[in-house]
Amino acid sequence: MAVVALLLLGGCATSQVPEEIRDPALPSPAVTDVQQRPEGFIGRRVRWGGTILDVHNARDTTRIEILARPLNGSGEPDDAADGLGRFIVELPGFKDPAEYPQRRRFTVVGPLVRMETRDVGEYRYPYPVVTGETWYLWPNPPPVATPWPYDYPWYRPWYGPSFGPWYGPWYGPWY
Repeated sequence: MAVVALLLLGGCATSQVPEEIRDPALPSPAVTDVQQRPEGFIGRRVRWGGTILDVHNARDTTRIEILARPLNGSGEPDDAADGLGRFIVELPGFKDPAEYPQRRRFTVVGPLVRMETRDVGEYRYPYPVVTGETWYLWPNPPPVATPWPYDYPWYRPWYGPSFGPWYGPWYGPWY
């Protein structure tokens, strides 16, 4: 009986996040280090992530511009952290921009293939380009619920037994 329960509960522990994304053993250089000295990093596999800034579909590939953010132990980007630079991910085939919207969290594992310079406003920005071998689009976090009484529009924190329409010189607080 215990063996059957163990086998059934083992299926509950599976994750949809690919193993390469969750594995922190892949040492990845910082995006800013690659921008400063790209020749030492071209061809190296990286695990980077961040938030999506833009999606552009070409004939055979999709290019996603990412604002890099630090990753936690399972490879999920930290939205609250400051940006660490920008990079571009090239994915095979068509990826619908509606499914990859701006500000969505994204993690990729793949080789760093080249540097590319593009304009950000009037500034010429050096982008590291990663070919995505494994990637994961993180689900949106659930909305934060506020406690009930503070969300109620007619809530008055000053209301009590001494206040109200029946309190005055002719009524006592417990009348």
